[in-house]
Amino acid sequence: MQRIMLKSKIHRARITKGNLNYEGSITIDVSLAKEANLKEFERVDIYNVSNGERFSTYVLYGEAGSGVIELNGAAARKGEVGDVIIIASYAVVDEAEIDNFKPVIILVDEKNRIKKIIKK
Repeated sequence: MQRIMLKSKIHRARITKGNLNYEGSITIDVSLAKEANLKEFERVDIYNVSNGERFSTYVLYGEAGSGVIELNGAAARKGEVGDVIIIASYAVVDEAEIDNFKPVIILVDEKNRIKKIIKK
């Protein structure tokens, strides 16, 4: 059997920008994305704590150290600059690997700088 498990989470990031006239996605500071084990073009789920919206999109890398969290295209309608969001990705894990499988959880401050990295 396989299970879908949380792989990565960036917890309580803030939207820094929106760009409605773009093909779609979420742009994430590449340093932050890599610490969270998120690859460019990987599917992520976005949970908007500020307004309750939930949606899926894919990752684009933004400038390192910029703290950018930008909703693009249709996703830009799902949140406003300053909204608090959770960015999550999941992996399919074989039952035999589950006990050793550990997600990466990144806690960030109000400028999307890493405060703490948790490996459960």
